[in-house]
Amino acid sequence: MLAEADAENNVQSGADYKVLARKYRPRNFDDLIGQESMVRTLTNAFETGRIAHAFMLTGVRGVGKTTTARILARALNYTGDGVDAPSINLAHPGTHCEAIMDGSHVDVIEMDAASRTGIGDIREIIENVRYAPAAARFKVYIIDEVHMLSKAAFNGLLKTLEEPPAHVKFIFATTEIRQVPVTVLSRCQRFDLRRLTPEDTSALLDKVSAAEDIKLNDEVTALIARAADGSARDALSLLDRALAHAGDAGDALNAETVRGLLGLADRGRVFDLFEMLMGGKLPEALAEFQAQYELGADPAVIIADLAELTHWITRLKYVPGADEDVSFSQSARARGRSAAEMLSTRVLSRAWQVLLKGHEETQTAFNTRAAAEMILIRLAHMADTPTPDELVRQYESAKPAPTPPASESPAPAPSPPSAPTPAPSASSSSRGSASPVALGAVPKQAAAVSDPHRLPRSQPRKSGCLRALRPFWNWSAKNAIWA
Repeated sequence: MLAEADAENNVQSGADYKVLARKYRPRNFDDLIGQESMVRTLTNAFETGRIAHAFMLTGVRGVGKTTTARILARALNYTGDGVDAPSINLAHPGTHCEAIMDGSHVDVIEMDAASRTGIGDIREIIENVRYAPAAARFKVYIIDEVHMLSKAAFNGLLKTLEEPPAHVKFIFATTEIRQVPVTVLSRCQRFDLRRLTPEDTSALLDKVSAAEDIKLNDEVTALIARAADGSARDALSLLDRALAHAGDAGDALNAETVRGLLGLADRGRVFDLFEMLMGGKLPEALAEFQAQYELGADPAVIIADLAELTHWITRLKYVPGADEDVSFSQSARARGRSAAEMLSTRVLSRAWQVLLKGHEETQTAFNTRAAAEMILIRLAHMADTPTPDELVRQYESAKPAPTPPASESPAPAPSPPSAPTPAPSASSSSRGSASPVALGAVPKQAAAVSDPHRLPRSQPRKSGCLRALRPFWNWSAKNAIWA
């Protein structure tokens, strides 16, 4: 009775529950998903005895870097089933396997570089590598998030990393491989763990749901695989969250529930919104956006979905087999092919630029919904804007036809000769006076430049000194000082 009561209390408190990401964590190389290239390389290395002394594992979050490091430490120290040498075949648990996979083995030291970044932590490793392992074959140091180490810590590790003792192995894991110094990378054997494909993620979800006796339809699996973005841990965590949201009602775990849980919009409705925007139907598009927002869709996610859809439709125009993406339904693939035939690359490229810039605006705007609506308005008006080539064609078609040359008109009749102008009288010349017409007939420019030593008024004055000396030049010219 007491045992049953304790078990019931543990169930109610959740003490015995282990999340799916930990419960279904790979324990050997056969369980790793999507890492066939790395497994093949390690298999050949173990079979030929060409095992490196340091390994660098890199990849996005949730693809199994730390798990792979533990499996590799287990393979290096495998003992059991008549095998007393490093082995890649880990079907049967060995002497040290359980403790290594739990992270409690005395000779497999795990260190989080995010919290232990200084030279003092590395100095501790350097001082301890001289001692032989206590129980296992190799003393293995697993340093997670190694890119967080300080520059001094990296420099302090270089000598030991280049010439470690024969009984020491290093395994590094990082998500930011570019932040690791080249001097460290050159001393390690590097493995890039690739992101899971939608097919790999869907297969993992189907396997786990079958083991947990959970019924998942293809639409729910596709939604979770899409939200996981290539991360196995994220996929199982999202499945855990969806199961907790559904509770005991197994039928409650449907596509609509998962969309509301993840803040996603229905992909069919995203297609509807995209077609409205490309058709310039702005009132209908804003109404559809409002409906999706009221159903719980995040405005920033809607903009991201539109950008993802634009990218996929563009790929359909040039990439064979792009319409075989399992994250899209059959009807969505048909609509995508139709949109790829109707829309030009210029229109899709401009839509991508607007949505990409708009997604950044939604991250910084004070009101995400308002920012998203303004982006949709901008996108709808952009769809009606003609391309430069279309503008040139419209201009050429609207240009009026050239008018024919006018016929030559007859030359005008010669005008009769005018009367000769009388010569000025001597009396007027002696007085030095002139009529207003005669004075006006004299060009001003000629009067201005009549004096060879006088600067013309049209010439810019370059300094105040030049302006001050100008009267002196005029006076000296009149009095022939320089003559």
